[in-house]
Amino acid sequence: MLLRLFLSISIIIFSAQASARLEILITEGVNSARPVAVIPFKWLGEGKMPLNLSEIVAADLQRSGQFSPISIDKMPNTPSTSKNLNYDVWHKMGIEALVMGEVSPAQEAGQYNITYELVDVVTGNANVADYSPVLENRRSTVSQTQLRQFAHRISDVVYEKLTGKKGAFLTRIAYIAVDRESSHPYQLRISDYDGYDEKLILRSKQPIMSPTWSPDGRKLAYVSFEKRRSQIYIQDLYNQKRELMTSFPKINGSPSWSPDGQYLALVLSKDGQPEIYTLNIETKALRRITNDRAIDTEPAWTPDSKHLIFSSTRGGQPQIYQVDLTSGVTKRLTWEGDLNLGGTITPDGASLVLVSRHDGNYKISAQDLNSGELRTLTKTQLDESPSVAPNGSMIIYSTVYKGKQGLALVSMDGRFKANIPAQSGEVKSPAWSPFLN
Repeated sequence: MLLRLFLSISIIIFSAQASARLEILITEGVNSARPVAVIPFKWLGEGKMPLNLSEIVAADLQRSGQFSPISIDKMPNTPSTSKNLNYDVWHKMGIEALVMGEVSPAQEAGQYNITYELVDVVTGNANVADYSPVLENRRSTVSQTQLRQFAHRISDVVYEKLTGKKGAFLTRIAYIAVDRESSHPYQLRISDYDGYDEKLILRSKQPIMSPTWSPDGRKLAYVSFEKRRSQIYIQDLYNQKRELMTSFPKINGSPSWSPDGQYLALVLSKDGQPEIYTLNIETKALRRITNDRAIDTEPAWTPDSKHLIFSSTRGGQPQIYQVDLTSGVTKRLTWEGDLNLGGTITPDGASLVLVSRHDGNYKISAQDLNSGELRTLTKTQLDESPSVAPNGSMIIYSTVYKGKQGLALVSMDGRFKANIPAQSGEVKSPAWSPFLN
């Protein structure tokens, strides 16, 4: 495991709709979340509503680890607007906020009008003058193919209004699926964060590793062994064009985009030991960042682009270091545990998310960069490849669940946990996308 994770020497182009999908199974954290109610949206058309929007919104809020939507059978009533709303009955149930709405067919075929409201129950019950309990009231017209994405958009709005932080439900994840019974067992896939709309981006007879998103969410960089040696490619997800970035002798691995999208940090061993380099994507100019007899790998950028963090054996066992890209000054960041590696900095720059080994078990941890305090977030034994949501609220990572390699989620405070088992084969190396428009 250590060799696979630490070295991270981190095809056929094919884009299609995949039938399988991931499914999030919540295991911890529901009881500690804030109680809210996502009331079933009222359908104002004939027949059946094309998609249950409220069900998606409730699932999103629950998976955030911040909210606990009550079940429909516990709702005293199911209003679709805040007009004449009985706040007292909801307040007595301890509900903090209500989400409600209506869906109707638009004049144009295949289009739907959607109205929704977010209501603060506490303010409404107190009937405070000059303070409206309606936190949000919106109306939009969307196509049937956009309904699921619009439901995630509603969730983003609700999350931001109630927490003050931007929601990350309208995002995607990239990951590697391994199906050893397939003629091309290694597959790079992307899906919505909740596993829906899974798409096969490329497949290969040889391993694919270390997918990472460009800051605009349009491209993926990854490592491919299709020519039986490691090479780094960038692939555009929209026009499916891909470009070979590096193909030096020995290791080409661990690509990481700079926040401005102009550079890749990567690992090359063309001059001896694995060292950290940066690559100008447009000019292909290389700059060597580290120069040490130890193994340096797994680079990641700080949000301000001024530093890289990386894993290194220069102190003996692997630990995480930070290098100033201007001065070259390097300092060690991690000290607790048997070893620490696979680090990434949270979007706010406040925490280091990493894999930490304690008593032989590899767990996802978070270290406060000001105090140095290290908190273990997971309880399993073989966790690796953490990737942080763009709002810094959740971490997706690889783990072993019921004897199979799959994905899992944990909140930054460690209270909320969920497994994302593979439908078949194995799933690993997740990468959370940036915010998407």
